[in-house]
Amino acid sequence: MCPDLSTRTVYAGEERLKPHHALTTPIFQTSTFTFTDTADMAAFMEAQAQGRETTRLEYGRYGNPTVAVVERKLADLDGGEAALLFSSGMAAVTVTLLTFLTAGSHVILTDDSYRRTRQFVTEFLVRYQVEATVVPIGDDEALEAAIRPNTRLIFSETPTNPRLRVVDVPRLVEIARRRGLLTIIDSTFATPINLRPLALGADLVIHSATKYLGGHNDLLAGIAVGSREMIGRLRQAQALIGAICDPHTAYLLLRGLKTLALRVAHQNRTGLEVARFLEGHPRVRRVYYPGLPGHPDHAVASRQMRGFGGVVSFELDADLETTGRFVDALRIPYIGPSFGGAEGLVEQVALSAYYELSSEERAAIGISDSLVRLAVGLEDVADLIADLEQALERAFTTAPA
Repeated sequence: MCPDLSTRTVYAGEERLKPHHALTTPIFQTSTFTFTDTADMAAFMEAQAQGRETTRLEYGRYGNPTVAVVERKLADLDGGEAALLFSSGMAAVTVTLLTFLTAGSHVILTDDSYRRTRQFVTEFLVRYQVEATVVPIGDDEALEAAIRPNTRLIFSETPTNPRLRVVDVPRLVEIARRRGLLTIIDSTFATPINLRPLALGADLVIHSATKYLGGHNDLLAGIAVGSREMIGRLRQAQALIGAICDPHTAYLLLRGLKTLALRVAHQNRTGLEVARFLEGHPRVRRVYYPGLPGHPDHAVASRQMRGFGGVVSFELDADLETTGRFVDALRIPYIGPSFGGAEGLVEQVALSAYYELSSEERAAIGISDSLVRLAVGLEDVADLIADLEQALERAFTTAPA
C-alpha cells in the first residue's frame, strides 16, 4: 500500500510511538546532547570516524530530533532518499551552490527565476572565480550552446517568479545528463503536491519552506531533497557554514505540513478561478498563470503538474500610479512579499523587488510598471474576486489626489 500524498503529509517521517505517548512530535529544545559515560562517547566517535549511520546526536549544529522528523517527511513527499533542513530558502540555495561549484567551474541558470538567486550566482559567486550564464527558459538551443567543458550544473526554477514560466523538467534533465551535469530545481512555487522534480529525473530539489510548506506566514526555513550521497555532502557543508534550522521552527513547519495537501488543493482552485476572472476583465492586459490555455507553458504544465498553484501574476492596462491605486484599493490581501500562507498577499512588482531599477531597466527584463503578483491565501474565492472587481473599478475611476 502506498498512501496518497495527503495521508503522507500527516504521517510520513514520524514515529508511531512518540516520547511519553504524545500524539505530536515534541520540540527537542536543546543545543547539545549528553553521553552516559566516556565509553558511550568513544563509541559514538568511532561510529562517526567509520562513517556508520547512527541516530545518536552530539551537538545542535549537526542535527536535532525534531528537525530530523521534518527532513524524513519532506524526503518522503518529494520522493528523495534524504533531505536537509536549512534556516531559509536562500540558505538552501547558497549552501547547495557553494557545495557543488568550485573556483573555475561554470553554472547555467534559467532566467525569470528568483532575483536573489540570480544575484548570488551572477554577483557573489563570480568573486570566487565561478562563471555563470543565464539562458532564456525553454530555449533548448541557448541552453545547449551555453554548456562549456567546465560547466557543472544547471539550476532552474519552476514555476518561475514572477511570470510563472514552467520548465520542461524531463527535457532539461535529458540535456544535462547527456553532458554529465547536475540538475537542481527550485520547486517552491509548485510544492511536492503539484510537482515532484526528482521523479522526473532531477538530481536535487529545493524549496523555500517559508512559503507553502509552512503555510502560516510565521517561519523561515528551506529544504533540499535528493540522494543520500548528495544530501550527505550538503550536511557536511551545513555543519561548517552553520545555516541550520532551530527545533522550534522545525516544529512549526511540521505542524504546517500536516495541512499542506488541503491548503494547496484550495489554492489551486482559487488561483485558477482568479486567473480566469482576470483574463476576462477589460482592464487587465495580460495574465501569467500556467493553468490558462494562453500561457506559453500550459502544455508542459498540464503534462507534469497536478495543479497550478495559488500565485497569479498579471499586468493591468495602466501606468505605475493607476496600478498602485488598484493595489491600495484591495481590502482582502495584505500588501507584502512572500506567498503560500493562509493570508493573501499582493505586491506591485516594480515597487518591491525591482524598486532600485528605472522603468526602462525593468522593462528590459520584462518587469512592467503595471505587473502585479497576487498570492491567494485560504479566502473564499467569491470574496476575493469581488474584492478584485471593486479595486479595479476604483483604480480606473478615481482621480489621483
